[in-house]
Amino acid sequence: MSRPEFDDIYMELAVNLAKRSHCIKRHVGAVLVKDTRIISIGYNGPPAGTHNCDEEFPDTGCAKDSKGSCSLAIHAEQNAIMYAVKNKASVEGSTLYVTLSPCISCARIIYSMGIEKVIYFKSYAEYKGLEIDEGVDFLDRFGISTEKYNGELTNVTHMI
Repeated sequence: MSRPEFDDIYMELAVNLAKRSHCIKRHVGAVLVKDTRIISIGYNGPPAGTHNCDEEFPDTGCAKDSKGSCSLAIHAEQNAIMYAVKNKASVEGSTLYVTLSPCISCARIIYSMGIEKVIYFKSYAEYKGLEIDEGVDFLDRFGISTEKYNGELTNVTHMI
């Protein structure tokens, strides 16, 4: 039996976490890792205790903001970072695995929190029909390592 690489384990977990999302538009998952240990996880959705978009707005999803994004959602990266900080875990020097490359807002948070590497499964720019991945470009410009995942996911059945 071959042992899976840590990148594969963490990205598979991120993809599987994305399935927990109640968003009807896009499911995104994130895993925050430091020294090969998971320090936090997250997926996109509204703040805990408010509502579930797929239940409250099953046909349309929640209202959109001026840029066309969900107005009620907290991004998977934000959820993972906030949960770690809330529980007094240091995210400085950590690696973030995320199923969709960070938007520019998440990239600024990632940089500000001292996360040193981001590995993403799919491109935010491709998903949104944008010319460039602003978040990835921002992180690269300011010295945060970014990498498109190129491993093999073997324990994932479906991703939205």
